[in-house]
Order: sequence, then structure tokens, then C-alpha cells
Amino acid sequence: GIIGKTGSGKSTLINLIMGLIKPTKGRIEFNGVNITDINNEKTLINYRKMISHVPQSIFVNDVTILENIAFGEKILDINFEKVIKVCKATKIYDFVKNSEKGLYSIVGERGIKISGGQLQRIALARALYKDKKILILDEATSALDNQTEKEVINSIRDFDSELTIISIAHRLSTLSGFDRIIRVHNGKLYNENSIL
Repeated sequence: GIIGKTGSGKSTLINLIMGLIKPTKGRIEFNGVNITDINNEKTLINYRKMISHVPQSIFVNDVTILENIAFGEKILDINFEKVIKVCKATKIYDFVKNSEKGLYSIVGERGIKISGGQLQRIALARALYKDKKILILDEATSALDNQTEKEVINSIRDFDSELTIISIAHRLSTLSGFDRIIRVHNGKLYNENSIL
């Protein structure tokens, strides 16, 4: 979990972790392999393929919930069982089930027909649907109330015990149960496990 005030460097840290920017000093390693080695770009490409990222600003198309979760797949190729499974894991399933058209409900341009919390849970479902090894959440549950947020995070952790979750949060309660908490302050990292 990553916490810190606005402007402290949280997003920069996430961009470094994702390999989107290179460090000016040192290097970023994944399982002992330097992902920022300019002589081995294939390593960075393969590393990025393992990451699913849910940003603060979520993009959805003006199409169905189904198509937004299985983003980029043709309808005939969508794994419906998997869509249901990720909807349950992100606690959006009841909303979908009770919607007039279920998974075929249209979200509207920029998700105008759904709430911010529903939009965030659709984005989380999309991230889980991709079956990646690393899930990066950039305040991806900020529109949820405390209880729903806790249920969603716990459910995502239970969904795949092998999944590594890296989450930026403003509310410390969001990070309850995380293995490690890092506070970012003025571009420096501090271990904060003692505060939970």
C-alpha cells in the first residue's frame, strides 16, 4: 500500500514501478531482474504484460457493461463465466443482475448512466478479467463508502491469492490487511507498517 499527500510523489512511484519512466538514479528490479536495462527492452515489455492498472480517471466506452469488462475482446470471444466471476469479486454483480438489461446495460458516454462507485467496480472487474500477476490501483476505490471499499479489497485479495496488489490510497483504512505500507513524503519512501 502507498500513502502520502497530494504532490508527494505517489504517482511518480507508480510510474516507476510500471516501467513507464526510468529512474534518474539506481534501477527497478523485478525478481532480481533490472527492468530498466536499456540493453534488454524485451524484459521491460514482458514485465509490463504482467500488469493491470486501474487509474484514477477511468475510461469506459459508450457500450455495454459486458464489453467494458472484457475490453478489447470481440463479443463472441468473451468468457461469460469469467465475467460473472470478476463481477462477483468486485461486488458489482448484484447491480448488474438487477439492471434491466444485466450485462447488456449501456454505461453511457464516460459512464454517465452509472455511479462513480459502479464505474470503479467495472474498472476493477476489467483489471481482474485480464488475468495479470500484478494489479496496480491508483485510488481505484475512492468513490466507494468505507464498508464497500473494505469488502471489495478483501474480495479481490481472495479472488487470486497469487495476485500482487499495489494500491495508492488516501484513506489508511483502505490499506488494512496489506503486507507492507509505504508513505511517500517529499519524494522519499518511509516504511509505515507500524501505523496499522
